[in-house]
Amino acid sequence: MIQNKDVFPFSAIIGQENMKKALILNILNPTIGGVLIRGEKGTAKSTTVRALAQLLPNRSVIDGCRCNCSAENSQLLCPECKALNYDQNNAPMKQQAMEVVELPLNATEDRVAGTIDIEHALSQGKQRFEPGILARAHGNILYVDEVNLLEDHVVDMLLDAAAMGVNYVEREGISFSHASRFVLVGTMNPEEGDIRPQLLDRFGIVVDVTAEEDIERRMTIVSRRIAFDSDCQTFCEKWKEQNNQLRESIHTSKQKLRTVDIGQDLVKLTAEICIETGVDGHRADITIIKTACALAALNNCHEVCREHILEAAAFALPHRTRRKPFEESSFSKSFLEKWQQ
Repeated sequence: MIQNKDVFPFSAIIGQENMKKALILNILNPTIGGVLIRGEKGTAKSTTVRALAQLLPNRSVIDGCRCNCSAENSQLLCPECKALNYDQNNAPMKQQAMEVVELPLNATEDRVAGTIDIEHALSQGKQRFEPGILARAHGNILYVDEVNLLEDHVVDMLLDAAAMGVNYVEREGISFSHASRFVLVGTMNPEEGDIRPQLLDRFGIVVDVTAEEDIERRMTIVSRRIAFDSDCQTFCEKWKEQNNQLRESIHTSKQKLRTVDIGQDLVKLTAEICIETGVDGHRADITIIKTACALAALNNCHEVCREHILEAAAFALPHRTRRKPFEESSFSKSFLEKWQQ
């Protein structure tokens, strides 16, 4: 898990506004479906994701549960919590900050999904599950750096867990399952290879990042990084207040999101955009509407407006437009200009 210690402050990151906004939108509404960040090396992709841990809100979990269970839905409890007959009335709860859980590229299947201690089961007659990364990721952010380089079998496990919200582990006829609902965040350098279409579609929104070209801002980026490397504690203390203000702003926006309204005319606009773009299925429509509502809350608006829909579409459509093999997506932000009033 990524801890706050010696992590570059989120508020001190210059530029890459779309990347930072995309991450914050997924904090406001985790059901947006995560974000894929594509860009050349050295563009602060990993730095920004790791810094996100400083802004994550608290969540209620059952104290002592190794699978991060929450008692809000008894159907999602792991077998260990069910065996204790936990529910909303008797489960020992605690507040715990959401975390950014990192998935190493070389992680084994047992480390990702968890494993069952067969020897203990045979000798004691009881199952003993050793949780994996998917258990720790439940209710949190699951971060995969260089996601395009993941082994196929790990990709398959992520797809299964993301689709069902449950991680199933079966060994030697013994099975164990637990909820695994997480926000998937991936970073990749397109020069190092593409990403499997099945996994690409699992990301709610996609952001492309490039290096800063303004000389003054580029100089500031270098100066801040050198200052951080020289004395990270002093540097982080300098940005502590700004981080706290941003964290409080995110908390306020998350509360406001519950009351954000969207008119049927904008739902119709979303459908029209998706039809003309030629996306498959309805996932794009749903993602655009959820993202637009989060944008409205972030902008302190009570209702979604046309600009929110168009901005959300620019996040949700580029990786979903139809294309032939070896062709780039035909989608571009200029496509949305026709929808501007």
